[in-house]
Amino acid sequence: MQLKIMPKKKRLSAGRVPLILFLCQMISALEVPLDPKLLEDLVQPPTITQQSPKDYIIDPRENIVVQCEAKGKPPPSFSWTRNGTHFDIDKDPLVTMKTGSGTLIINIMSEGKAETYEGIYQCTARNERGAAISNNIVIRPSRSPLWTKEKLEPMILQNGQPLVLPCRPPIGLPPAIIFWMDNSFQRLPQSERVSQGLNGDLYFSNVLPEDTREDYICYARFNHTQTIQQKQPISVKVISVDELNDTLAANLSDTEFYSAKSSRERPPTFLTPEGNASRKEELRGNVLSLECIAEGLPTPIIYWIKEDGILPVNRTFYRNFKKTLQITHVSEADSGNYQCIAKNPLGAIHHTISVTVKAAPYWIVAPQNLVLSPGEDGSLICRANGNPKPRISWLTNGVPIEIAPDDPSRKIDGDTIIFSNVQERSSAVYQCNASNEYGYLLANAFVNVLAEPPRILTSANTLYQVIANRPALLDCAFFGSPLPTIEWFKGAKGRALHEDIYILHENGTLEIPVAQKDSTGTYTCVARNKLGMAKNEVHLEIKDPTRIIKQPEYAIVQRGSTVSFECKVKHDHTLIPTVMWLKDNGELPSDERFTVDKDHLVVTDVDDRDGGTYTCVANTTLDKVSASAVLSVVDVPNPPIDLELTNQLDKSVQLTWTPGDDNNSPITKFIIEYEDTMHEAGLWHHQAEVSGTQTTAQLKLSPYVNYSFRVTAVNNIGQSLPSEASEQYFTKAAEPDKNPTEVEGLGSEPDNLVITWKPLNGFESNGPGLQYKVSWRQKDGDDEWTSVLVANVSKYIVSGTPTFVPYLIKVQALNDVGFAPEPAEVMGHSGEDLPMVAPGNVHVNVVNSTLAEVHWDPVPLKSIRGHLQGYRIYYWKAQSSSRRDKRHIEKKILTFQGSKTHGMLPGLEPFSHYALNVRVVNGKGEGPASPDRVFHTPEGVPSAPSSLKIINPSLDSLTLEWDPPSHPNGILTEYTLKYQPINSTHELGPLLDLKIPANKTRWILKNLNFSTRYKFYFYAHTSAGPGSHITEEAITTMDAGKMAMASRQVDIATQGWFIGLMCAVALLILILLIVCFIRRNKGGKYPVKEKEDAHADPEIQPMKEDDGTFGEYSDAEDHKPLKKGSRTPSDRTVKKEDSDDSLVDYGEGVNGQFNEDGSFIGQYSGKKEKEPAEGNESSEAPSPVNAMNSFV
Repeated sequence: MQLKIMPKKKRLSAGRVPLILFLCQMISALEVPLDPKLLEDLVQPPTITQQSPKDYIIDPRENIVVQCEAKGKPPPSFSWTRNGTHFDIDKDPLVTMKTGSGTLIINIMSEGKAETYEGIYQCTARNERGAAISNNIVIRPSRSPLWTKEKLEPMILQNGQPLVLPCRPPIGLPPAIIFWMDNSFQRLPQSERVSQGLNGDLYFSNVLPEDTREDYICYARFNHTQTIQQKQPISVKVISVDELNDTLAANLSDTEFYSAKSSRERPPTFLTPEGNASRKEELRGNVLSLECIAEGLPTPIIYWIKEDGILPVNRTFYRNFKKTLQITHVSEADSGNYQCIAKNPLGAIHHTISVTVKAAPYWIVAPQNLVLSPGEDGSLICRANGNPKPRISWLTNGVPIEIAPDDPSRKIDGDTIIFSNVQERSSAVYQCNASNEYGYLLANAFVNVLAEPPRILTSANTLYQVIANRPALLDCAFFGSPLPTIEWFKGAKGRALHEDIYILHENGTLEIPVAQKDSTGTYTCVARNKLGMAKNEVHLEIKDPTRIIKQPEYAIVQRGSTVSFECKVKHDHTLIPTVMWLKDNGELPSDERFTVDKDHLVVTDVDDRDGGTYTCVANTTLDKVSASAVLSVVDVPNPPIDLELTNQLDKSVQLTWTPGDDNNSPITKFIIEYEDTMHEAGLWHHQAEVSGTQTTAQLKLSPYVNYSFRVTAVNNIGQSLPSEASEQYFTKAAEPDKNPTEVEGLGSEPDNLVITWKPLNGFESNGPGLQYKVSWRQKDGDDEWTSVLVANVSKYIVSGTPTFVPYLIKVQALNDVGFAPEPAEVMGHSGEDLPMVAPGNVHVNVVNSTLAEVHWDPVPLKSIRGHLQGYRIYYWKAQSSSRRDKRHIEKKILTFQGSKTHGMLPGLEPFSHYALNVRVVNGKGEGPASPDRVFHTPEGVPSAPSSLKIINPSLDSLTLEWDPPSHPNGILTEYTLKYQPINSTHELGPLLDLKIPANKTRWILKNLNFSTRYKFYFYAHTSAGPGSHITEEAITTMDAGKMAMASRQVDIATQGWFIGLMCAVALLILILLIVCFIRRNKGGKYPVKEKEDAHADPEIQPMKEDDGTFGEYSDAEDHKPLKKGSRTPSDRTVKKEDSDDSLVDYGEGVNGQFNEDGSFIGQYSGKKEKEPAEGNESSEAPSPVNAMNSFV
C-alpha cells in the first residue's frame, strides 16, 4: 500500500530528531496498490474501471456491446437496469454477459432489431464491501434516412442577383455532414462569392454566367453507418437582362421567375442570419460557431469584432472565407455581443449576435476513495460547478442515501460526508450525482475500513546506482492500516538519519538531493503502526558522470569534400557507454559515405542533403550526455534562371532573373554578360555587375547589335555556371557615336604620307555599311582639306607629297545611317629622307689620357629632312706615338640622343693618336660625315711588367729576369725593385728599393743573406709615374757549415726515434697548412698580420676607409709590399687613378650606337682590353725541406 503522493515535500530538520514520517489521518486517504500479492489478501469494495459512453449511438447492422468493467476483492457480481427497472438478461436469448465482466452483448445480427433495445441502461457491480454503479447509458441506433421526393424547378436568374440553393437534409442520428458536388462527384468550387452555410445551404452573394449548370447536388454523409444520401440535382441558369426579358415573354409566367432584383451594383444585405440581431447559446468547452453570409455587388467582405472586448488570440479561427467565426474551448468569459460587418464599396451593414455560454456540471473536487483503519476519521467531498448551478445528491451502494440503512459513523453536510470512529461495517461505495438541465456527473468513491500491519512493497536488497551530484531516490513503497510511519537508517549499526541533506516524500521515498561519493552504502527503511513493524534494506552506489571531453565543432564545408566530427567520451570505469550519432535527431543515413569509429564521424563526398545538426549521444545505464554541431554544406551558387527582357528601348533594356540556390553561402553579386550574335557569335563580353540582393538591372545598349544576355552568380565560394542565354534582342541601327582611335600620319617613302588608324569593331559600327572619311592638308599652308571615302580598312597612302612636311589629318567613321561626330585633328609628317649636310665646327678637347670631349655645331632642321634622332660620333685609334706603326683599328661608335652638341669619349688608350667624325641621324638614317678630326692622348702609367723570374740562387745573390709591360702607355723611364726578407716565423724584414734603367731586362741582386727567403716587388715607370707591380719570392742557398750540420742531422735521422719525431712534426705542419688553406678560402687571415703590417711598403697608396680590406700577408696576397696600417684592394693590385667622370655624363647614347654602316649595335663597343695578370701568382707554400731548414 502506498501513500497518496502530495505535491509538497517534507524536509528533515537539522537537529537530532529521527527521520520519521507523520501522516495526518484526517485528511489523508490510502489507495490499495495493484500489487498482486497484496490484492490476494486485502478486501476492497468494487470500482468501475470501464463503461460505455452516456450517449451511445449504435450501428443497427452490428451486435450491441454495452461495456461495464469493475475491480474489487472479492470480485464483484454485475446486474443491469433498463429504463429504471431490473433487466433480466436470462429471459432474453439474444442477450449475454461476458464471463467475469458486466459487459452485455446483444446479438441482433442473427435476429432482432436494434430499435427493440433502445433505452437507458445502468450497470451495478457488487461485493460484500458495497456496490458501484455506472452512468446512465442511453442506447440509440443510428439513422440515415432518405430525402423526401420533391420536384425541383429550374432557376433562371439575371446576372449579378443573389441566390440560395436549399439543402434541407433529412434528420439523422448522428447529424449528417453536408457537401455540394456535381454529377461527376467533384466538389463545387467555393469562394468569397459562393460558400456553404452551417445549415448546408449553398449561398451566392451574386451570380455570374459561369454559375450556369444543371447539376447542383447536395450530399449528406452519415459517418456512423458509412452511407451517403443524395438530393435531386438543381438546375441554375444565369442570363443577361435582354435574354431574361425574351425568355419571360416567350415561356415563363411571372411566378416562375426567381427574382426581379436589378443586376446593378448594390450595397450588402445579409442572407443569414436575418435582421439586425440574433441570439446564440453554447455549452462550456464546446466550439462556438457564429455565421454571417451577405449578398451584394461587388461581393461583400466580412469582418468580426466583439463588443466591449477582444477576440481570444489563440482560440479564434476564421472559416469559410471569414464568414464563420469559431472560438474553441469556450467558457463563461466568452459570453457577450459579437458583431459581423459586411462591407463593399457601396456601403456596409452589421449584425449583432448575443452569445450566452451555459455549462453542464463539471468537477471542482471529485470524491476520492478512502481506506481507513477502525476508529479513524475521514471525509468524502463532492464539489461541482455549472450554469445553472448543479444540484448535488448522494447515494450509497446505488441507493439514495436518504433511504439507505443508517450508519452512525457518517454525517452529510451538503457536498461533504464526514466519517468519525469508523468500523468495518462502515465500508461502502458512495455515489455523488451533480446535475443540471444540461447534463449530470456521477462519481463512485468507496470507504474501506481495514486493520492491516505494515507491509513494505519495495523488493529487498534493491541496488540503486546514481550519477554523482544528481538526486538519489530510494523507494520504500508501503501499506498498512492505520497508516504506518516511515523511518530511514544508514549503515549496519542502524544509525537513524537526521541530517538536513535528506528529503522524505509522503510515499516513503528517501531523496538525497545531491548524491556524493560518500553517499554510497546500505539504507534501511522501517514502517511502523500499532499493529506491527516492517523493514527493508536497499543499497546505493554513486558513479562518476559521463562527460564529452571533446565535442564536435561547427563545420562549413564545400560540396564534395570530407568532414570529420570528433566526440571523445570519459565515463565511470564500471559502466559501459554506447556512443551513437544522430542527424537532425534521427538516425544517420544508411550510406557508405558515413563512417563511425571510436571517436569520429567522417562524412565523405558531402552533398546538400548532409547539411544539418549532428549529435553525438553517449549512453550508459545511468545517464546520457550529448553534444551537437551544425554542418553547413556550401558551394558556388546555382545558375540564375528565368531571364526576361522588359522595357525594351532603342538603347536600353531591363533584364530580370530569378536567383538559383545560394547553397548556404549568400550571393554577393551578379555578373551580367552579353553576346553579339551578329558580329562576334560565341564570344561573351562583360556588361555589368550588380549587388547580390538585386534581381533586376537596367542595361545600356549599342545600336545595331543582336544581344543575348546571361547572368552568373557569385558568392564567397566562387562563381556559378552561367545561366541559360536570354532571348535575343536586336537594336536599331544608328550613326556611329565614335571615331577610330590611334590615328597617325607617317611616310614610308620620301614622297608619301601613310595614314593609319585603329578601325571600329563590328559592335562599334552601330549600323551596316561602315566606312571611313580620311581627310588631310598641309599644316603650314592654306590648302583645302582633301578627303576620300574608304572601306572598312585601317590604312590609306597619300602619294606625291613633299619630303617631311607636317600634315593635319582626321579620320571620321560613317555608316548607312550617317556620320560619326566630327573627329579631332592629328598632326603627321610625310616621308623622311637622309640628311643632306654634316655637322660643322667639330673640335676636340682632351681631358686626360683616357677621356676626350667633342663639340660640334647643330645641323639646320631643314637639312635634316626628318625627325632628329641625334648625333653619332665615329672614332678610332689612328697611330701609336711610341711604336710609330700603323694598323687598322675597328671604328667605335657613340650616339648622343636628341639635339645635344657635345659629348664625352671615355675609355681611350693613353699615348695614342685618334681620329673622329660626327654625323647627324634621322628616322631614315645617317647624314654625311664631318671632316675627320685628329687628337692625341698624353702618356699614362704603364701596366705591370709582363713577367718576373728569379734564377741562379746562390749564398748571397739572386738573378732577376723580366719582360717589359705589355701596355707601356708611354715611354718607359726606369724600373723600381723593392724587396724585403722573411724569417722562419714569417716576420718581414726592412724594405729595400733599387732603381734599374729602362733598357734592362736582367739584374743580379747581390749582398743578400744566405739561406733567406726574400719577397720582391717590381714596377715600371713612365713620365706619368709608376705602374702596377708584379711580385715574386725566392730563397738564397745555405753555406758549407750548415750543409755539414744538415748531413749530420740526416745521419741522426736514420734513427727510429728521430724518424718518428720528424713524422709527427711533419704531420703537425701538414695539419697547420690545411687549416691555413681552409681559412684562406673562407676569407680568414693569418695570425701574423700585425707582424706583417709592421713591414708594409710605405709607398703603396692607401685605400678608402669604406673598402674595409687591409693589407695582410697570405698566399693570396704575396705580390704586394706590406706596411703597417696600409690598405690594399681585395684584388691584390693597387688601383690606377681613374677619371672622376662617369659614363652617365658621356651622353644618352652610351648604350645606343651605330656601326660604320649605320646599323644599331646596342652598346658601346670600344672597351679597352683587360690587362694581363700581374706577374707569376703561383705562390706555393714552403716545401717540407725549407720548412725544416727554418725550423733548424
